[in-house]
Amino acid sequence: MAKYDDKNKKVPIKYTSRSFNNIKEDLVNYVKRYYPDTYKDFNDASFGSLVMDTVAYTGDILSFYLDYQANESFLDTANEYNNVVKLTRQMGYKYRGRASTHGYVSFFILVPADTTGLGPDTRYVPVLKRRTEVASTAGENFILTDDVDFRNASNEIVVGKVNTQTGLPTHYIIKATGRVISGRLVQKNITFGSFKKFNKVLLGDSNVAEILECTDKEGHEYYEVEHLAQDVIYREIPNSDSATRDAAPMLLKPTAVPRRFVLERNRGETFMHFGYGSEEDIKIDKVVDPANIVLNQFGRDYVTNTDFDPSNLLGSDKFGVSPVNTILRVIFRVNSSANPNASVGSVSQIIRSLYSFEDQTALDQGKLNSVRSSLECTNDTPIVGHANIPTTEELKVRTKSFFATQNRAVTREDYKSLVYNMPPRYGAVKRCAVLQDKDSFKRNLNMYVISENKKGNLTNSNDIIKSNIKTWLNEYRMVNDTLDIMDAKIINLSLSFTIVTKGGYDKFRVLDECLRTLRNRYLRHFDIAEPFSFTEVYSTLNRIEGVADTTDVTVLNQNGGAYSQAALDITANITPDGRFIACPLNGIFEVKFPTIDIKGSVK
Repeated sequence: MAKYDDKNKKVPIKYTSRSFNNIKEDLVNYVKRYYPDTYKDFNDASFGSLVMDTVAYTGDILSFYLDYQANESFLDTANEYNNVVKLTRQMGYKYRGRASTHGYVSFFILVPADTTGLGPDTRYVPVLKRRTEVASTAGENFILTDDVDFRNASNEIVVGKVNTQTGLPTHYIIKATGRVISGRLVQKNITFGSFKKFNKVLLGDSNVAEILECTDKEGHEYYEVEHLAQDVIYREIPNSDSATRDAAPMLLKPTAVPRRFVLERNRGETFMHFGYGSEEDIKIDKVVDPANIVLNQFGRDYVTNTDFDPSNLLGSDKFGVSPVNTILRVIFRVNSSANPNASVGSVSQIIRSLYSFEDQTALDQGKLNSVRSSLECTNDTPIVGHANIPTTEELKVRTKSFFATQNRAVTREDYKSLVYNMPPRYGAVKRCAVLQDKDSFKRNLNMYVISENKKGNLTNSNDIIKSNIKTWLNEYRMVNDTLDIMDAKIINLSLSFTIVTKGGYDKFRVLDECLRTLRNRYLRHFDIAEPFSFTEVYSTLNRIEGVADTTDVTVLNQNGGAYSQAALDITANITPDGRFIACPLNGIFEVKFPTIDIKGSVK
């Protein structure tokens, strides 16, 4: 606040007056003090009052937007989703949108028998190609991630049809299993004109999970990278060495990528962001010479350390070549569903099938078409994962954790942060916890994870997600750390309560409001090892209008049947103060059916 001006006898300006009423009050006092003879009509209907109302209104609006802009400039106080995403990007966290779910699907195909009838005709046994699309009965789409070879010796083969006269098989059914990922394929052609630095192109769908293919009309391929300064990627090359193929089926080959882009996501938009180089700027030497990175030391005949000049690392292709006067064909995967999980046996529809035969030209087209049309599928295990878009608060917590990890896993919180920030195409878990294995002589860690099914209930994470997590963490863990990934134990609870209503209130309406409030509360999942709070139940119910007191809250363990098999002695796990039910360190509480498992009564 400004100081009082003795020379001019001016009243200091109140910079804390920021609302409409306060600003107008200050204006009125100012006019009364300095213009007592000039203006005396302070009636609300006067012209002077109109002017002061207008000024106060303008000041109120300006004050609001100044506060809004200030709050949206910091991660802790920002509320707008897109602003939070942009702030997280500044701290190195990459918003990846809705996560993907993974699972296995069994494929069945009917193949004609060979001339002997003792086995399928191998000429008509195909390879089901990656990017084959299937769907569940609920309309959730899934894409095959790897080729499925029906010629593999480990596949299950049974007789499909038999000649009634000879008794010999005429067709065989072959069963093979492939891995799928949630989403559907979308292709878009984007036209580029004259050269433009840092060209940014908007894709039509806001839920783009990943770019699968991006090529221009000249045949040049563009690659997605984490940042535009990254000019090298690692490509998967099939291992042709029979001696090592089983242990390492794929080889990683470093590849220079002058044509590259970054995928930037907001909640409602997805952009492809290119660099500012041109075709003429592509260098012959794709890899920076280490000798050109080290700073020269003059005046000394010794070296104490190795000093690097980071600016020399940025001299490659000017952050990538931007497309010019061409058309890009972009194929990407979209996770448009809010919860792309699938229960057992629900994936049964073939949307698009892609086949490869050894020699199609030499085969009977009628038999080929019969083989193609015979394809069926089902999932023997559920396709699960946590696929909800993170809230603003979740983004803030994950960003701070990610920033603290500094791309390494040292503490337990580092491991949790890295799991939650695993790229969505590898799957996601609902909850995660890391504990030190006390029974191990080494620095072994036990990681407990849990996923979410189609109905929003907790379920065990499948083997694909666990395998991806382990592979992902291998890039960041300490050398002497070993990691075991296990399922958290789901402990289902039910609760009942008794309330006393205030006089003058309809007790049944009050009871309905209590039931609705508690059921909505326990739609939110607990964290692993998070205790159940009796205090929270009492305080929640007592805040509801019409409730005089909550007299009793009873919690029971539900197991067997539609519930999990995990059992817990509730009485033995109540804390001495009676406020909490302790949860095992490898367990997680869940009220599975809130409408059934939460009951109440009125005294």
